[in-house]
Amino acid sequence: MAKRVEFSGILVILSALVLLAVAEEKEYVLTLDHSNLTDTISKHNFIVLEFYAPWCGHCKNLAPEYEKAASELSSHDPPIVLAKYDASDEANRELAGQYKIQGFPTIKILRDGGKKVQEYNGPRDAAGIVSYLKKQVGPASAEINSKEDATNLIDEKKIFVVGIFPDPSGEKFENYLALAEKLRAEIDFAHTVDAKFLPQGGPVDKPTLRLLKPFDELFVDFEDFQVDAMEKFIAEASIPIVTIFDNKPENHPYVNKFFDGTNDKTLLFVNFSTELDAFKSKYNDVAVLYKGDGVSFLVGDVEAGEGAFEYFGLKPEQAPVIIIVDTDDQKYVKDHVEPDAIAAFLKDYKVMSPILLVVRSFHVALDGKLKPHVKSEPIPEVNDEPVKVVVRDTLQDMVFNSGKNVLLEFYAPWCGHCKNLAPILDEVAVSFESNPDDATANDLPKGEFDVQGFPTMYFRSASGNLSQYNGDRTKEAIIEFIKKNRDKPAQSDSVKADSAKDEL
Repeated sequence: MAKRVEFSGILVILSALVLLAVAEEKEYVLTLDHSNLTDTISKHNFIVLEFYAPWCGHCKNLAPEYEKAASELSSHDPPIVLAKYDASDEANRELAGQYKIQGFPTIKILRDGGKKVQEYNGPRDAAGIVSYLKKQVGPASAEINSKEDATNLIDEKKIFVVGIFPDPSGEKFENYLALAEKLRAEIDFAHTVDAKFLPQGGPVDKPTLRLLKPFDELFVDFEDFQVDAMEKFIAEASIPIVTIFDNKPENHPYVNKFFDGTNDKTLLFVNFSTELDAFKSKYNDVAVLYKGDGVSFLVGDVEAGEGAFEYFGLKPEQAPVIIIVDTDDQKYVKDHVEPDAIAAFLKDYKVMSPILLVVRSFHVALDGKLKPHVKSEPIPEVNDEPVKVVVRDTLQDMVFNSGKNVLLEFYAPWCGHCKNLAPILDEVAVSFESNPDDATANDLPKGEFDVQGFPTMYFRSASGNLSQYNGDRTKEAIIEFIKKNRDKPAQSDSVKADSAKDEL
């Protein structure tokens, strides 16, 4: 009888261990696919969705942090649901395409059953995810009723926007709340009835939008409460007069804003350890002069700017180097620049118009003073393979002015898909003359080609019709496409002359 009791006790212990193991293995992140994505989203007023790919290293690093955050947020009141969706699965791609996924992992915040979609711009560690999402699920604008509230809410190392309303009602206040809702995933908002609670700025007696920032003048006020005007003000005021591009994480958000901005861009790259002091004051003076005139300024450390040098086709030995990129993606470069030459270089690019000086010092671009910098690989000395090589400096002659049917591949040497396509193009080239172009080492003519990934192929017929190839990457499919879209090559002058002789 005692043995039975002992055996029963063992069963109870084993059952408890099994239940414990099951509890420990519970997954708090919902796994969704094409069959349940839309229905699940429609049932939630607030849900966070990660688009991932199983092979993605960044996704693998995020997974345990995302799961840990989901576990903690499941007990929030109300619970905050985190989900994931394999956007690389063929069956899931169509729905993923609706969310314009450009890379993995991408996290979206979906509100009102999916009617509102916002980018997740928060941290990627569990504690950071939890903190960020708790703010996102609450009011878009927190209320500040004391200096203690302000201290608890305002992070002086980040951009923070406060609406000051002696009477928090009316159209201006409603517009402010609409703006806060629209931008809440990017910026923290709060409102108060009295500016005395805030760490920066003096008192005000009328509705005022105050932007607090950890650089330049530390705060700036604005009084136009049209939503579009406020949004534009925040976008411009959130960028430092001179953005710092180095390896410090706290500067990365401002670098992203700089490159995402619509202004002309001026970039100065120097060695921060030995040259920054000599350039800093004069560069800042030029930036202040052009503030509000459609030009943004950045100073970068040569060490941190390795990718930028490669992008512009420059070498670190050319530093100190100043680069201007206009809104048409034209580039102007001066290497080994001296501090005193910066103002003159900008003046050659843009000159003040005295007539328009009273209207915010509007600047007018001068044509011809600076020659655009165009990145191009060297022209190949030998180019007699079936698949020809085109560089930026030969693109016009070999493609646009050739009078031939041309299949043009934009590729990257490191791209695996490009390497797989190469032998197929060699086979196609036996019947048709094709031209590959390394798009990472050559600038593209603006407006001609839309290259979002590698490889990208375009076909230009002899008569000038340009079409992108999006078919299967097989010899048969490419040949069929060319036959369908090609036309009779234009005759050269010599051929025309020979034909005329024959007719005579």
